[in-house]
Amino acid sequence: MNISLIIISLFLLLALYLGISSTRGKEMSMEQWTVGGRGFGTLFIFFLIAGEVYTTFTFLGGSGWTFTRGAAVYYVPAYIFLAYVLSYWFIPKIWKYCKENNLISQPDYFVSKYKSTALGVLVAIVGCVALIPYIVIQFKGLGIIVSQASYGTISPVVASCIGAAVVATYVMVSGIHGSAWTAIIKDFMILIVVIFLGIYIPFHYFGGIKPMFEAVEMVKPELLTLADTGFSNSWFTSTVIFNAIGFYILPTSFMVILSAKSAKSLKKNAITLPLYTILLLFIFFVGFAAITVIPELDAAQGDLALLTLAIKTFDPWVIGIIGAAGLLTALVPCSVMLMSSAAGLTQNLYKVIVPKASDKHLLTVSKLFIVIISLIALYFTITGGEAMAILNIMSYSLIVQLAPALFLSIQRNNMITKEGAFMGIVTGVIVVLVMTLKGIGIGDLLPQAPQWVQDINGSFVALTSNIIVMLIVSIVSRAFASIKHTKLEEAK
Repeated sequence: MNISLIIISLFLLLALYLGISSTRGKEMSMEQWTVGGRGFGTLFIFFLIAGEVYTTFTFLGGSGWTFTRGAAVYYVPAYIFLAYVLSYWFIPKIWKYCKENNLISQPDYFVSKYKSTALGVLVAIVGCVALIPYIVIQFKGLGIIVSQASYGTISPVVASCIGAAVVATYVMVSGIHGSAWTAIIKDFMILIVVIFLGIYIPFHYFGGIKPMFEAVEMVKPELLTLADTGFSNSWFTSTVIFNAIGFYILPTSFMVILSAKSAKSLKKNAITLPLYTILLLFIFFVGFAAITVIPELDAAQGDLALLTLAIKTFDPWVIGIIGAAGLLTALVPCSVMLMSSAAGLTQNLYKVIVPKASDKHLLTVSKLFIVIISLIALYFTITGGEAMAILNIMSYSLIVQLAPALFLSIQRNNMITKEGAFMGIVTGVIVVLVMTLKGIGIGDLLPQAPQWVQDINGSFVALTSNIIVMLIVSIVSRAFASIKHTKLEEAK
């Protein structure tokens, strides 16, 4: 066993230990397991929300997209910054409503706001389906990181399976408590590794960051600006908007905010987290450096850019630390994803079928869902071949279909009915799945439209369809309800 693999293994065991030991002195209930008894302060919330940003996409997808697509990768920090700005205004309102009504999951919120059990079932299923591609990203990334960092000693499939077993174990035992404690170690590791790589590599190979960009400009100047077609300005703008809307609507982010002790801590994080997100630029520097340092790397292998460059540059013990940081970027967000999916299905699907189930019984069912979701994600990890960033965008395209009904529910006089919300979401999800599976974009639907229109993120079609159907059905259902009420009054 090489030193790199030993270091990675030690951090894997540390994550497992922290996850299991975090429940010491706590009696687990559904509320404790999912939202930590709503007792997390500013620091824990900071690390948990940051965990949604620094995933394996940070390590692999971020540097990989920089290597293959260049400036297009800047959509990532752009949408995260915008998401934090939006969160300052609407997240505290959601937190307050959920606390007052003792809600512990995203589907619970929809059920309470729209007085519809069926809508809760739909939201739970959509949330789970939307998160599975993202869980696949974490499992796939974990496999690549461990395999590469161990110099091929462990295969990606075996690494993914081991990682999935570890994260499922500590989530089942400790829920969000394990995620919170592991997130602290993970974010300190990320802070050190990302800054080190982003500064050392450009100076080591080019003598600085500016000379690095000058070297890239000499060989591939097109990567330093957005493309005229495809990943163009209109694609960038629309993708930033859609992903910003979807960031806090993801069941993971939604669950994290419910674990906060106060609305004030959420506002503090909305202010400070953008500064932490700037660290993403250091990962992009590594991707830009790889363009000229390892030009032999095929574009299809872009996700390997960071690790390939690191192995070329550093000794095995350094690779072990980098690999350990990458490992934690998979475990922490993945644990919250599994837990939020399982909690949503338990609270709003299983509980509908078995309404008299006790809290202890529901906790057991949630843990069973953890195993089922992990196995499904592992299956797609082993058999699927999509690029990480595309999977990421698909997840947001699905989850953003919940946005119209959620945002309008915050309004004092919500004009949307439960029927309208339900049908709007169903319509949006169907359009996303059809367009994704058939590879249809706006350019295919509007071939005669100007290029900037064709390049708009295809989610716009699904979201527009969602809103139109939601409004029409709400108007019609309100009209029918009014007629029914009038007839009942006349009958009296």
